[in-house]
Amino acid sequence: MAKAKQILNLLRPHMFVFYDESGAIGRRYRRQDEIGTPFCVTVDFETLGEKQSDLRDTVTLRERDSMKQERVKISDLLELLLLRIA
Repeated sequence: MAKAKQILNLLRPHMFVFYDESGAIGRRYRRQDEIGTPFCVTVDFETLGEKQSDLRDTVTLRERDSMKQERVKISDLLELLLLRIA
């Protein structure tokens, strides 16, 4: 997925990033939870503007410890993650 690769390239110079597109999203979250990944970023139909155009270029950011999920603009993602990781 081109949009996911774009986000990968945005984040990779600043932090360790793992790209996974195999299996259902719940399984992906569980795999990352098991290895201690603090945040997961999900690209979905809303990101691509296929379901709701006002959510285009946003992603779901999921925090492992609280399991809280929020929609975040891709343009704000790097800054937000750096603040939360620091």
